[in-house]
Amino acid sequence: MLRIDDRITIEDWELTEQFTRASGPGGQNVNKVSTAVELRFEAERSPNLPDPVKRRLKRLAGRRWTNDGAVLIFVQDTRHQPRNREIARERLAELIRAAVHVPKRRVPTKPTKGSVRRRLEAKKQRGEVKALRRDP
Repeated sequence: MLRIDDRITIEDWELTEQFTRASGPGGQNVNKVSTAVELRFEAERSPNLPDPVKRRLKRLAGRRWTNDGAVLIFVQDTRHQPRNREIARERLAELIRAAVHVPKRRVPTKPTKGSVRRRLEAKKQRGEVKALRRDP
């Protein structure tokens, strides 16, 4: 079981891990041991995530979101399988924590009358300077 916060926990049946051989450095180890981890979280079917969190998670996951509603996280950072599993679970938890956070709604503001006036006066002055450079 993966604990995200006080309200959200991910059950073990929602997570699937698959191990493959990692690319990159590792000596003889790289050709023998499957250390890379592909963590699959069935987000769309998860009963523990509310719908708004699922929508934000889909947006945040980007390319890691599959067509069938799962989040794929691939980790091959270290030469040790248990550490890669840990890192993958941490990344998933961070992604879900980011999706739980409700972004603040942006309120568009209008420029003040004074700032509009100052901007127009500066433009006018600049135009006058350029006009003085022209041939009479």
